[in-house]
This record gives sequence, C-alpha cells and structure tokens, in this order.
Amino acid sequence: MDELQSRYLRPGTLQLGAPPPLSVYVHLPWCLQKCPYCDFNSHAAPADGLPEVRYLDALRADLEQSLPLVWGRSVHSVFIGGGTPSLFSPEGIERLLADLRSLLPLQPGCEVTLEANPGTFEQGRFRAFRAAGVTRLSIGVQSFDDAALKALGRVHDRGQAIAAATLAAEVFDTFNLDLMYALPGQDLAALDRDLDQALAFAPPHLSLYHLTLEPNTLFARQPPVLPDEDTAALMLDRLAERTAAAGLQRYEVSAYARPGHRCAHNLNYWQFGDYLGLGAGAHGKLSFPHRVLRTVKWREPAAYLREALAGRATSNEEEVGRKALPFEFMLNALRLREGFEEALFGERTGLPPSALNAGVDQAVQRGLLERLDTPQGRWLRPTPQGFDFLSDLQEIFL
Repeated sequence: MDELQSRYLRPGTLQLGAPPPLSVYVHLPWCLQKCPYCDFNSHAAPADGLPEVRYLDALRADLEQSLPLVWGRSVHSVFIGGGTPSLFSPEGIERLLADLRSLLPLQPGCEVTLEANPGTFEQGRFRAFRAAGVTRLSIGVQSFDDAALKALGRVHDRGQAIAAATLAAEVFDTFNLDLMYALPGQDLAALDRDLDQALAFAPPHLSLYHLTLEPNTLFARQPPVLPDEDTAALMLDRLAERTAAAGLQRYEVSAYARPGHRCAHNLNYWQFGDYLGLGAGAHGKLSFPHRVLRTVKWREPAAYLREALAGRATSNEEEVGRKALPFEFMLNALRLREGFEEALFGERTGLPPSALNAGVDQAVQRGLLERLDTPQGRWLRPTPQGFDFLSDLQEIFL
C-alpha cells in the first residue's frame, strides 16, 4: 500500500471525487482465423490447441497484481472479448468468473457479457455459458448473406448465423447481434434482407457498424470495392428508420436497444467510467483522487503468458495529462445520443466545467452541439447534425 500511496495517491492538480463505476474487461485473443478487416488484437488459434489452462492461470495472476489499484471497489459489469472468447470451454469461462468473484466483489445483477461467433462447434455451448454465469451474449453475425460472409472472410455461413441467433434468443434474457453494413457488393436491397433476418429474432440489442478499412489489415493492403459514401449514408438512414420502427432506440452511434437492454459495460466506457483490463493487449483506465491512469498489458499472447505469470502483466502505464482529459472525455461522451450532464465532466476528470467552455461555444455556434437546461442541471447533447458528423464535433475538443 505504501508503494500505491507514493505512486498513485500522491497530491496532484486534479480534484476527483468518488471514483466512477468500475468494469472489468477480459481479453481472450484467439480466433479460428484472422478476418481481413480486423485490427483487434486477435490471433489464429494454435494448431495444437489453445493453452486454456495456462492462460487462465495468467489471467488470475494478472488480476492479483492489479488488486492494489482497485482496493475497496466493486464491479458492476464484466465483458469477455477477443478474439473469439467462445472458443474457450464453458468450464474455462466458469473458472474465470469464479476467479473474478473470489478476488473482486461483483455487484448484485452484475452484467457479464461474452462475445461469441456463430458456428456449429460453439452453439452447443451457449446453455453451458449461461450456466457458468454469463448473463449476456454478443454474437458476431456481421451478415446473414453467404456471399457477404465469404467476402468478409468469416468462417460461418447463413445457416449457422441463424441457428446461433435462434439459440441465443432461447437461452439468454438479453443478447446482442453485431451486423456490418456498406459491405463489398452490398446494395440497399441486400441490407434490407440482412435487417429483415436480424429483426426476425426481436433482438434486445443490435450493434451496427460501417465496414471501414483499418490500417495494418489485409483489407487495407488489398482493398475490396465498397459502396460509395452516398450509398453508405442512405444505408445508415435505412438502419435508423427500420430499427426505430422495430422498437430499438439508437442510444449511441453504433448501438440500438430496447428499453432496459442497453449495454451497461459499454455505457460505462462512454461515460468515462473506470475499467480494469486483463489479458493480452487489454487496456485499462483507473481513477485516483488526483490523477487518471491508463494501463496496457503485453500484447502478444506468448509475451503476456510469460510476463503475467512472472508478475509483470502490465507492459506500460501512463498518467493522462490534464490537457488531454477534455478530449478523452468528449471522445467518449459525445457518442451518446442523449449527451451527458455537464457535472459528469468534473466528476470524471477532476477538472472544472470551464475547461470545456471554448470548445462547447464553438460547437454550439457550428450547430453541432446544444445546451439543455433541466431541473437536474445542464446537459450537453450532439445535435442531429453533430451526431451525423461526430468526428468533426469531437475534433473541436482535440
């Protein structure tokens, strides 16, 4: 505790109050194969099988090393992402959650999300994941069109995607379907067919992502032919119209949910909450009375296994500078359709609201942001134009 006191609890210029909600993100980095559009820290599974037990040992060691950073705090959400976490056995996921519960207090009703990909190999595990303690499944469908799935390099087909979504609807009270749009060769009619199929499951939550060509991916080196910007904009309009008609509210740039089914974990990110990152390449953000800390774990699975088991899971950490905090906060909070209460900025950054004044004034003048006075306090919210041109709005605070 003396080391913690000297490193993180020493006096500083920021004045943060009570710490924000704490989430835990766990990264399981392996997939059956790397998708050509993916820039996440994912790796093809070893031919001789996953080192599941050793990786779970490393995750527990990582958590034990991290405990001094979060003493006395409880966890309100857990997100197990990847990679393809559903490649791990239900017994492995059960052990992981048991380790978390034994070392950190999970709040009653704690949301526990597991990412899964469709495929006959994994579908039989959905009930076992639920029994292991997973409360929410997020399925990486991406498309229900076989030609689109092939173009995206996915290892499942339409039939497997339908079977996975059908089973998720049976087993889980809440689940998410990931869909991508503006795909190679896709037109509005093809988008409608994908959406018809997705909405047929009455999903509590949809995540809808525009396919982008990210650096350091196969698609960046060998770009496919994608719909033009005007067509992509029409697709987004169609998605917004049809999801609203189906009772799904667009509460974040890419997230649509029925009442009571917003993703608590992601909301914590967007509201600049804290999260402890565990696993290969996992990022974390933790608040202390006078500073905000960013942490990163070793990225390559082999290096992570070696270093975490040796008591050195963190590859680097840095304090978020006072000048960077307004942009980091707004980068997240402006993604929310309803905006945020102005007081939240001070609570989560330790800075006075006046630190935002110049940027807010400029954004309001440009018609990208609006101020709303409510009985609870002042809110800042992107205008429809600001929501459509979010990167322009965020850049004002850079």
